[in-house]
Amino acid sequence: METLRKEKVYTIEDIYALPDGERAELVDGKIYYMAPPSRTHQKILLSLSRVIADYIDSRNGDCEVNIAPFAVFLNKDDINYVEPDISVVCDTSKLDEKGCHGAPDWIIEVVSPSNKPMDYFTKLFKYRTAGVREYWIVDPSKEMVMVYRFERETMEQYSFGEDIPVGIYEGFIIKV
Repeated sequence: METLRKEKVYTIEDIYALPDGERAELVDGKIYYMAPPSRTHQKILLSLSRVIADYIDSRNGDCEVNIAPFAVFLNKDDINYVEPDISVVCDTSKLDEKGCHGAPDWIIEVVSPSNKPMDYFTKLFKYRTAGVREYWIVDPSKEMVMVYRFERETMEQYSFGEDIPVGIYEGFIIKV
């Protein structure tokens, strides 16, 4: 008789039990370890977060910009925990000292060579089903930005240097 091996389902408790300095995300009970980001990754992350925060501040907006490592408890369960590179949260009642409980309005992921499938497939599906309104995948190796506007069910592709309209803010355009 054959027996099926059951895969362990990890929880947020397992994420918090990781050794200091080790980072991982949790999707549907599966742990995905994260490599340290490159200098290019960090430069793009800093530049984009600064532009977005300045735009929101200049309009006295209520939305808050958070950069990784920042905990997002996507589905309000204990088997999903992600650290998006940039999370824009407009419903600040979702925020506490631990992070964001529920879907941010806008998420940006800067792709690293080691996490392409995670950003292009796994997170795309999780973010869409969790209620994220807009998701950008910034790919430095391809110098491309994939923009998913889930509310409008659209996907557009832009090259670095092109004007990219931000769907959740009328009239806000960013160049990567």
